[in-house]
Amino acid sequence: MIEILSANAAQTEKQGRPAAPSLEAVRNAGDFALRMPVKHGGTWADATTTVRRLAELGRACPSTSWNVGTSAVAKTLVVTSLGDDLPPAFAADPHAQACGTGVPSGRVERGPDGTRVSGSWKSLSGCEDSVWAAVGVMDGDRFSLALLPVSDLKIEHTWDVAGMRGTGSHTAVAEGVVVPDEWVFPVSLPGPQADFTFYGLTALAPVVGATRGALDLIDGMFASDRKPYMSTYTRMAESPGARHWLGEATRTTLRAERALLALAAEVDSGDLTPADGPRISAEMSAAGRDCRQALELMLDLHGTSGFATSNALQRFWRDVAVGSRHPHLNPYLAAERFGEDRAAS
Repeated sequence: MIEILSANAAQTEKQGRPAAPSLEAVRNAGDFALRMPVKHGGTWADATTTVRRLAELGRACPSTSWNVGTSAVAKTLVVTSLGDDLPPAFAADPHAQACGTGVPSGRVERGPDGTRVSGSWKSLSGCEDSVWAAVGVMDGDRFSLALLPVSDLKIEHTWDVAGMRGTGSHTAVAEGVVVPDEWVFPVSLPGPQADFTFYGLTALAPVVGATRGALDLIDGMFASDRKPYMSTYTRMAESPGARHWLGEATRTTLRAERALLALAAEVDSGDLTPADGPRISAEMSAAGRDCRQALELMLDLHGTSGFATSNALQRFWRDVAVGSRHPHLNPYLAAERFGEDRAAS
């Protein structure tokens, strides 16, 4: 499956959504069922299992990995909010892809003809391939989520960003979509610290995976007969400077991986409290910066040819640059909160 994703990563970016073979491979592997209860045919995977899988997918195709993570978050919100009362239509297919956002840019109108949902939600990753959308709405003065069939939404193609282009994070519009009353339900965000951390890790894991994927390319370059231009070396590995740069890129990549897995283990421990929030945010944003730093070192090693549009390295670079700047990984707010927390302690 990983070979399929890697082989189709360029096509995924070109068409702005996961290529059909990649999507089929991910579905057949059961990745869209990771956060559904076993009794509904899914696998309620722990955080460590989930982020390991997302990083593995991201090593081959960051955009596809990102959409799998988005689906995991959307399903987590629905399942943890409704428990055993999942709508039968939603529970019937645990392998169905979901998308979602907590931004409450929708509204609910209840009347004699049923419950209607209207609104517009930006950056809905994977919306074109999803069956369900779990989107933020205001139900009166109460923040809620609405579970909507994507087939009832209008997709406006608004995603035109330098990286993560294959996520197809477009705008979805609902115009008075009628749903059963129970498909609109209150939620409390950000929720428990463990849940909030998990949501952030689903953004970090594809970025870490993409960094590892880029490092695979550099390792391949060092194993080839390529030599540094304008030098007397016959191979990259003969250069002490190149070896040092490779070592730094590898060390920085591994540091980001360790941070990802350590935070996932904390989520699974069940011991997180709100007091851990500032530290966790700082560690996640630092891991994102490590990924960006590692890519810069790799591009130094590859030189100008690494920016050729046919070179996968520049695609990984752009995906990391964009994905690592998700709000969950915001570095300056993380520094601000961590500094405030330390000053108050």
